[in-house]
Amino acid sequence: MKLIVAYIQPHMLNEVKQELYKAEVYKISITNAMGCGQQKGYSEHYRGVEMEVKLLKKVRIEIAVNDSFVKPTVDAIVRGARSGEIGDGKIFILPLEETIRIRTGETGPAAIG
Repeated sequence: MKLIVAYIQPHMLNEVKQELYKAEVYKISITNAMGCGQQKGYSEHYRGVEMEVKLLKKVRIEIAVNDSFVKPTVDAIVRGARSGEIGDGKIFILPLEETIRIRTGETGPAAIG
């Protein structure tokens, strides 16, 4: 079992969701996030004062998958989020020690579905 965490551009979310659905990955969690990498933010003028904005809007996607779904899930995220420009995002794959479905008490891969 793995936890896939992806940070993508907000405007790419619909494309990523469509690619995930095509890959038969339906269970996802999405939150708004802020951060920066190679983009390093941008400068903005407000009332004649230059301000540096270091944190940019991102979307964080979390998906718990069984081992057989890791590659299809990652491939779907890449297909949906890639523009070829700096700032497309990052994907992290973490081991998932245990999963418990609260409703039924199922554990392990059965709890992920």
